[in-house]
Amino acid sequence: QVQLVESGGGLVQPGGSLRLSCAASGRTGRDFAMGWFRQSPGLVREFVAGITGTGARYWYADSVKGRFTISRDNTRNTMYLQMNTLKPEDTAVYYCAASDGSIPGVGVGSYAYWGQGTQVTVSS
Repeated sequence: QVQLVESGGGLVQPGGSLRLSCAASGRTGRDFAMGWFRQSPGLVREFVAGITGTGARYWYADSVKGRFTISRDNTRNTMYLQMNTLKPEDTAVYYCAASDGSIPGVGVGSYAYWGQGTQVTVSS
């Protein structure tokens, strides 16, 4: 069992930056992939970024490629999402997820564990 807690969300102006964190407990180390998803009201939860257990490989949705950076520190059991050049369409609840496997998928069904979510609002 894995428990995930996100932090770092908030209100930011367009063009600004935020860094989200996801602290994992209950199962630690480099043996499970993790990812970030987001969901806006009335829309399905969508993949944002994923990272392998070791942190050596990562994937991004086209909509955030070049602006967002996913990383993890297995010594701290924490995953991060650095978000730069934020746009109003990035507004959503952002969720941290963990997989039972070592390779991250892009579908919600690939992840067994989820955090409670943190709100990110991009507005002037």
